[in-house]
Amino acid sequence: MLSKEKLARIGELSRKSKTSGLSIEEAKEQSSLRKEYLETFRSTMRDTIESVKIIDPEGNDVTPVKVQEAKKGKFLN
Repeated sequence: MLSKEKLARIGELSRKSKTSGLSIEEAKEQSSLRKEYLETFRSTMRDTIESVKIIDPEGNDVTPVKVQEAKKGKFLN
């Protein structure tokens, strides 16, 4: 999870880029923060998807094979 300070800084840099523009250092900082945010988001989303189990009305496990394989790979590592 990204800290509240980093999220606030992303918003601040975004607003500034739309109004007055960013310096080279600020643009680099913005790019770095966005990259960190996306990595965190993707990791969290991956963990969420891998923890899902889908059961049909008859009680059969119909979780997609790709998700099942990802779970197995996670537990083997």
